[in-house]
Amino acid sequence: MPGRHRTAPWQVADHFAYEREATAYDAVLGVCLTQPSITRRLGKRPQANAENVRANMLTEANVRRALEPCLEHQRRFRGALSWYEAARRRMDYLHDPPSPETFVLGLLTLVFLLVLVLAPWTYVVGAAFLLAVGTFAVRRNPLWRMHVRHNAGELLMRSVMPVYKRLADSREQTWRRELQAKGVGPLMERVVEALLGEDSDSLLLPDGYEGLRSPRNRQYVIDNEAYRRLARKVAQREGGTIAVSGPRGAGKSTLLEHCAEEADFSVLVQAPATYAPHEFLLSLYIEVCEQYLKDSDYDVPEFDRLSTVSRVARRLAPVVRRVVRFLGFALPAAALVVLGLAAAARSAGLRYEDAVRHHAQDLWTGLAGTAQDVWGGERVGAALAVTLLGVLVWRLRRWGRWGALLEGLRLLFAMVGGGLLMLAAPVSLFFDPGIRQGWRDVLDGSSVPGLLLGLGVFLALAMEAAPRWPVGLIVLAGRPVFAVLLVGDLILAYRTAPVHAMVTDSGNPLRLACLLLGLLLFRAGRWALPQPEPPLVTRCRNQLYRLQTVQTSSFAVTSGPPALVSAHTSSLSTVPPALPALVSDFRELLTSIAQERYARNGRVVIAIDEVDRLGTDTQALAFLAEIKAILGVPHVHYLISVAEDVGASFVRRGLPHRGVTDSSLDDIVHVQPCTLAESQSILERRAKELLEPYSLLAHALSGGIPRDLIRYGLRIMEIEEKTRFFELTDISRQMILEELAETLAGFRTLLGKQQWTRETSEVLLTFRRLMDHFRHLCPCPSTELHGALRHVAFYDLEGQLGSAAQDIPDEVRRLIDEASAYVLFSLTLLDVFGTPDFARRRAAAALRTDGDPDLLAQARQELAGSPYSARSLIMAIRAAWRVPHHAGGTVPWIPRPRSSPCPMHTESDAPDEPGSDGRARSQPEGGQRHSPRPAVT
Repeated sequence: MPGRHRTAPWQVADHFAYEREATAYDAVLGVCLTQPSITRRLGKRPQANAENVRANMLTEANVRRALEPCLEHQRRFRGALSWYEAARRRMDYLHDPPSPETFVLGLLTLVFLLVLVLAPWTYVVGAAFLLAVGTFAVRRNPLWRMHVRHNAGELLMRSVMPVYKRLADSREQTWRRELQAKGVGPLMERVVEALLGEDSDSLLLPDGYEGLRSPRNRQYVIDNEAYRRLARKVAQREGGTIAVSGPRGAGKSTLLEHCAEEADFSVLVQAPATYAPHEFLLSLYIEVCEQYLKDSDYDVPEFDRLSTVSRVARRLAPVVRRVVRFLGFALPAAALVVLGLAAAARSAGLRYEDAVRHHAQDLWTGLAGTAQDVWGGERVGAALAVTLLGVLVWRLRRWGRWGALLEGLRLLFAMVGGGLLMLAAPVSLFFDPGIRQGWRDVLDGSSVPGLLLGLGVFLALAMEAAPRWPVGLIVLAGRPVFAVLLVGDLILAYRTAPVHAMVTDSGNPLRLACLLLGLLLFRAGRWALPQPEPPLVTRCRNQLYRLQTVQTSSFAVTSGPPALVSAHTSSLSTVPPALPALVSDFRELLTSIAQERYARNGRVVIAIDEVDRLGTDTQALAFLAEIKAILGVPHVHYLISVAEDVGASFVRRGLPHRGVTDSSLDDIVHVQPCTLAESQSILERRAKELLEPYSLLAHALSGGIPRDLIRYGLRIMEIEEKTRFFELTDISRQMILEELAETLAGFRTLLGKQQWTRETSEVLLTFRRLMDHFRHLCPCPSTELHGALRHVAFYDLEGQLGSAAQDIPDEVRRLIDEASAYVLFSLTLLDVFGTPDFARRRAAAALRTDGDPDLLAQARQELAGSPYSARSLIMAIRAAWRVPHHAGGTVPWIPRPRSSPCPMHTESDAPDEPGSDGRARSQPEGGQRHSPRPAVT
């Protein structure tokens, strides 16, 4: 194959036929190496660097794998390259300096073409004769013939070469895109994965986590089973009260916001921490009125301290600005249009004035004569028709479709009248003698006007295409260039006699006036007439004035003769509505709104959030009892978020227990903590860089509570930014120990509030010694810290205190057991996530009973209920993961803590620059953690 070099240094086992193919492949390698998904993983482990990746991608096997998905595009690119190379070699062969005979023959050809277009036929014969003589002379001389042939061939090849080059460039770009998307890109991902070694998912490679920073952002919310249950319950009912129950942070507020956004009309309010029924109902009433005004595109009344003049001026200022802007353009435009069309209008008026006057007089005379005949009794039939017409007009006084009928007639007149006027302007051109004569002159006379008009059409179409031409570093816009050419072409066409006669025809101003009038009628047809304010809008506005203002009016009457004058003054003042009247008015207004939305297949939702923050379940139930009067409105869905205690009260209905929930609530949706799959979906939506091991860690620490899940996900990213760690073992140990230190500090504060003796104070000393181990936190495994955690996790109160343990109150014992169980849970997390080779250990644990990672989150949930049941579950999990556990006697005392910071992580709190020693600090003592396997071959 021409241009092929089998021994060239860029060749890889005959996969490339041209050097440009190899160059394009290498360029795609460079582009893929700069992709964020690749660069984030380079340098994280010793063999995973750009040099090794490039070397692996240039092996024969990997080049073949990368090219296989794109062989068709490579074949097309190679074909375009072969055409381009052949044309370039042909042009090099034909290259010859321009000869005089070529210049003369070209000049004669150009003269002949110009004469053929612009001059009479007699000149064309002469120009053709000169061209024939020149051509004959060139053909008779072999040297001249060769020069002309080479020059013409080179000129032809130079005109064709850009086409071949553009074709080759286009196919190269197509091949590069396919190669990057289907060949090199996916294969490089596999090569990097292989170079990273085993357990590559344990690397944290952050890119962006905006979803974790915005926990309430709606674009990151996913639909879960609780939302689907609530949506089904709402869809099955035309109205009612549904409670949403669940632990704090389970997503009840997000669930209510989601349902409220999907409703046709919704109001979301927060329950007050210290409730007052009258004030809460007043605020809900105001919120409903304001929301209805906003949904109906009406302004909410402003109750401020501005004077009447200031309020009026502030409202009129935008209107005045719009009017001034409109008049600033409308008056000059109208003046210019009137000035231009005045003569045509006067001419039309003088032409048709007499005819119109005669027709109007005849019509008036006929109508007056008919009315006189009816009045005089000469036309009995017409009298009966007029009488029946009057009765019909009276009967139609209450017909409700007068407005629609008049609007339809207005639209019909505007559309039909405007269309006829705009159609009349171009149609009249075919019947105008002057216009017809001008077209005949264009077609039968000189070809210049026709060519100029055709060129104008071409330039107008080209201007609409709006092309752009790159000239070096400057990009020329085609539209301005074509616009200038079009203006010049039209000026030249106007200077020709036929076109000038058609443009200056006396009927053109009248045609333009008809066209403008038709367009004006069309615009008038689209104008929307002001509609009267709906009754519900007026009602909501009146209620806002009633609920938020105190209105006072007074009047005085003066009576008596001038000598004895008496004055009587009266005043009226509105009284705030009492609770029963407020409830009645609110239900009546909400019923009207619900009926209006229900008639349009809409839905009304009133969501009351944060009822669970009222304090105890008794206060929440009392709140439900107080607002029960506003519930049960037809076609209205009340959604109320409550705590688990209130939900449990509703579930026990029908049993020997009856409460306010029986009569207040119609149904309940329990929001359970997320499963492992739901937690992974949440984190994947908010931060795709959190791979499965980190999702498991956040899920276990949060117990499946979405709010805590997002918080721990953000905490993982925070630790990575602070310490520059990227291994699961380092990040998990740092995070678990920090969380444990904060929790133990809280337990020690609670224990410090209890009463202690000299014998029992050993408990506080134990917790203080354990807290000393957290002064110098680092992710390195520490035998002393591990022993201290085991001592507290399996704390034996009787073995440590002896007979003094009997003096410990039950409340203190429970606090100690809770702290001990939480330490055991944290120790289990350290053993599960803080040990290398997580993927293999997880796969082995999944084959055993209680080896499901979701059980770690269930153990965290169980800690909120009972430390004793949680300990039993944690011990089963440790057995499934083959984590060694020891009795309390194994570590009889807490070892002494580290006296100085870890030398490897002394500056771990300060972020390091990429590529600095901070990256190396994530490797533990003992050398390399992972042994990378060979790359893909």
